[in-house]
Amino acid sequence: MRTSGSRIALAAFSALAAATVFTAPAEATVFNQAISVRSEAHIGEDGTITLSGSYRCEQPSPKGTIQVKATLVQDDVHLGLGAGEAVCDGRDHDWQAHAPLGYTPQVHAGPAEATAELQEIHFSGLMPSSLDTVAADEKVIEVVDHR
Repeated sequence: MRTSGSRIALAAFSALAAATVFTAPAEATVFNQAISVRSEAHIGEDGTITLSGSYRCEQPSPKGTIQVKATLVQDDVHLGLGAGEAVCDGRDHDWQAHAPLGYTPQVHAGPAEATAELQEIHFSGLMPSSLDTVAADEKVIEVVDHR
């Protein structure tokens, strides 16, 4: 009898371990996400800088949404640009992020580092509860000034 009790306990433990390994958490991120940033950013005549690129993503978890975030670093200037919510249907989409240079007039023509990220925001009720970067691209780009 002692042996069968041990076997039952071992079988129950094995079933629990298998369920834990093969069950994805409710907020699991799908790993078919990709983003790229183009090799040039443009400063328009109005003094607005534009970064652009493309992305692909799958539908996020039911409690999340995916957004595109872009960042430009040149000399000592760090400029964050939000490109808005992503359309996650598994197809390729273009994105653009714009920011006026009124508070960062030091941005100029020449090389800069650009980063584009797909960020999944998880919500707990109406409030964001966590933020995960699910895809990123970082490269040295050229800023072109059209003013």
